Amino acid sequence: MPSLSLRINLDPDGRIGPGKIELLEHIATFGSISAAARGMEMSYKHAWDLVEDMNRVFGKPLVAAQTGGRKGGGAQLTAVGLAVVSRFRAIERAAAAAAATHMEALQAEIDAG
Repeated sequence: MPSLSLRINLDPDGRIGPGKIELLEHIATFGSISAAARGMEMSYKHAWDLVEDMNRVFGKPLVAAQTGGRKGGGAQLTAVGLAVVSRFRAIERAAAAAAATHMEALQAEIDAG
């Protein structure tokens, strides 16, 4: 069955899609940017760059990070970060529901070969 992938253009230089949302979800789950990066098989620097880009685009932090030390650092999503994830997933569900009939028709075309 065909699948739908959603990417939202937010400004001329910013966008958000499934990868950034997954990164935010991993940060929320693991409480750490480095653990989230490992879970997604990306470098810490790349994950941090993505977080900084999202913070820039939204004009406020989506992730609150604490620097490491004796007890280690950590990260958590801010209220804005949680809202962005929730809204993106809601938009994704709505788009999938709206496209379902068309996706089934595409699959029927493939199956008809």
